Amino acid sequence: MVTRGLWWRRALLAAAAALGLLTCCAGGAQAAAPPPRAPGTAIVVASFNFRESELLAAIYALALLQAGIPARLQPGLGPRELVQPALARGRVDVVPEYLGAALAGLEPAAGVAMSDPVAVRRELARALARQDVRVLQPAPAQNQDGLMVTRATAARLRLRTISDLGPFASRMVLGGAPECPQRLYCLPGLRRVYGLQFPAFVPLATERERSGALGQGAVDVAVTDTTSAHLAGSDLVLLADDRRLQPAGNIVPVVGAAAAARYGARLTSALDRVSARLTTGDLIFLNSRITVDGQTALTGARAWLERQGILPGPG
Repeated sequence: MVTRGLWWRRALLAAAAALGLLTCCAGGAQAAAPPPRAPGTAIVVASFNFRESELLAAIYALALLQAGIPARLQPGLGPRELVQPALARGRVDVVPEYLGAALAGLEPAAGVAMSDPVAVRRELARALARQDVRVLQPAPAQNQDGLMVTRATAARLRLRTISDLGPFASRMVLGGAPECPQRLYCLPGLRRVYGLQFPAFVPLATERERSGALGQGAVDVAVTDTTSAHLAGSDLVLLADDRRLQPAGNIVPVVGAAAAARYGARLTSALDRVSARLTTGDLIFLNSRITVDGQTALTGARAWLERQGILPGPG
């Protein structure tokens, strides 16, 4: 009789093999489309081509294995423009999405309150139903654009929210992704919603560059992902989006209808159980372990699931 521990070691070896075989295209914006697949094969959990998405895909895939559902990973498949059609065509079955970004990519109906996760999920479900894709329950965890400052700057100017920057923005330098001046929810949105008029903008391509520029005083404020690894145990403070500029960024699994029908409540319950426990703080910590400490996505995913009691612990 196979013990539970031995079963898990074998399952994780299989998952790790899938991860190792498929990471050849991780990080590449032009990753190849997944090959055709026969009906009845394992549930394919795909990710976008960045580390947090690969981590989330690993978490959901391992949860499916624990529920007795055969699953394999397709990490780093590519950008949304490639992943979304693959899901619609049944080439992959499950994708950890971001509510607002997913809906924005589908040209949502006018008048949707993009900062409201309930409204966004409802509209996203309506839009994806036409492609035979279901939207499950969103997680509390969100990844949005945010603004960060050093702890010293926050204390000196008494900054807690983005609105608090109002009296000081005209004397501050903003750093962010090179695309920020053109993005609706970045610099134009900060001007429109908060009235912030930064006199200078410094393009910085990575989170590491932005946090470094803050620490060195090259910029006063920096745009960041709200789940950035550099927010974990650092001297940086994330300012609250008190006027709700950003679209809802809740993590949400989207599932092909055929896969949902094949495994029914066993599949949806396993995914919803993960989502119910996943917080923004969890993602900051996990991203730190992967980005800073060099942990693999699969190792980080397994450790989080064990801490949540979803997977059995070692031994």
